[in-house]
Amino acid sequence: MVKADTKKPKSIKLNFIMNTILTMSSFIFPLITFPYVSRVLGPAGTGKVQFALSFISYFTLVAHLGIPTYGIRACASVRDDRKKLSKTVHELLIINLIMSLLSYIAFFIIIFTVPKLQDDRLLYIIVSFNILLTSIGMEWLYKALEQYTYITIRSIIFKFIALLAMFALIREKNDYVIYGGISIFAGVASNIFNFIHVHRFIDMKPMKDYNVKRHLNAVGIFFAMSCATTIYTHLDTVMLKFITTDTDVGYYGAATKIKTILVSVVTSLGTVLLPRVSYYVKNGQTEEFKRISKKALNFVILLASPLTVYFMMYASQGIRFLSGKGYSGAIVPMQIIMPTLLLIGLSNILGIQILVPLGKEKIVLYSEIAGAVVNLILNAALIPLLKSSGAAIGTLVAEFVVLLVQYIYIRKDVIDAIRKISFGKIIAALILAAAASFWVPLVLGSLGLSTMIRTFVILAVSGSLFFGVYGVFLLISKEELTNELFWQMLRKKKGSKK
Repeated sequence: MVKADTKKPKSIKLNFIMNTILTMSSFIFPLITFPYVSRVLGPAGTGKVQFALSFISYFTLVAHLGIPTYGIRACASVRDDRKKLSKTVHELLIINLIMSLLSYIAFFIIIFTVPKLQDDRLLYIIVSFNILLTSIGMEWLYKALEQYTYITIRSIIFKFIALLAMFALIREKNDYVIYGGISIFAGVASNIFNFIHVHRFIDMKPMKDYNVKRHLNAVGIFFAMSCATTIYTHLDTVMLKFITTDTDVGYYGAATKIKTILVSVVTSLGTVLLPRVSYYVKNGQTEEFKRISKKALNFVILLASPLTVYFMMYASQGIRFLSGKGYSGAIVPMQIIMPTLLLIGLSNILGIQILVPLGKEKIVLYSEIAGAVVNLILNAALIPLLKSSGAAIGTLVAEFVVLLVQYIYIRKDVIDAIRKISFGKIIAALILAAAASFWVPLVLGSLGLSTMIRTFVILAVSGSLFFGVYGVFLLISKEELTNELFWQMLRKKKGSKK
């Protein structure tokens, strides 16, 4: 591979596109393979692997503490100094490997002493490679250096190999251990190349005067953030399982599936901006920091708002297309939960892009704890009454609380940027887009086609009209960021034709 230049800033637009592709591939891979695998292995086989992956995720969480996020900030701030960068990476890797060792000790004690885990011990051991490979992969370093093209291409290649292996090697019900191994291969085996490749960016020789302690406080806070996020993002499903039925859990899973994919696209921007804004803060480039923060807020509102409105309008068609006729109970929960797309997008910018680079990660932690508490209380009160819709309400309010806590603390720094966003133009564009597309299911709903094809046609036509009218109106009304992006794309196209 070509040696990367860490001195030259990477294109934020390219980073965003690459990270979006990377994130989407994590969803597309299982969407392609699961229909085949589920039929071969059956519910029992896929259930064993799913439990194994979930089981290992807790050990992985402990092994990595908060390094996956903290490491991006810590490395980005010293990326222009190879010696300081090398020392920082060594120190974080030491912490990571020590915690990985402790996690493995706990893991082996549990799988050799808990009776219910004895039968599938081999599966758990194979899946546990996730802990080691994620540790040596140092993905946080590559993100800090904005190597998103490398990360994405490498990941997609391994996922494609895993895709072929899935269809070639899984033939009968007892192949669930192979399925577990291929799942890990698809996710983290490419990290071996990260480890081999890392000498291009840092010195691998041991250095003197390591100061591991300087990272422990921040790493601990980021670890607590990860725990809080894990708790309140999975709490609704867990409580649904214990309070209601598997059917309601299925409805809720279908309702959140589309939202999860869309959230990954919207939040990709915050992820790729973290190393850049951390660099700006470290080097005192305040105006660049403010400029990029304003654009990020504007971009998230421009992108998340139409996605929220469209999928609330067409929740019925979205659920039917993705999950089938038997999931009508997921429509209302999906409509309730879709506004979290905008809330999560904004809190991701305020938290990951602004508060974390400023060293205010404790505020992010407090906001997530507040969200977890609110989610727990509302779930306990609403799930017995409203089932999956109650869980959706709890999640919606929890995400609002997370955003509110962050905004209260950071409002003085972002209020000017928020005031400059053309909310009037965006709202008008949304109204016109809704008016231009609302008739589609009424007219095309009676087409003499199969349910799947008819639903696809409705989504294709309505989506084209909705997002087409939305974008055209923003261009005509000269919304600042829309016009800037449009003319940049036009200039690139003209340049490529020459």
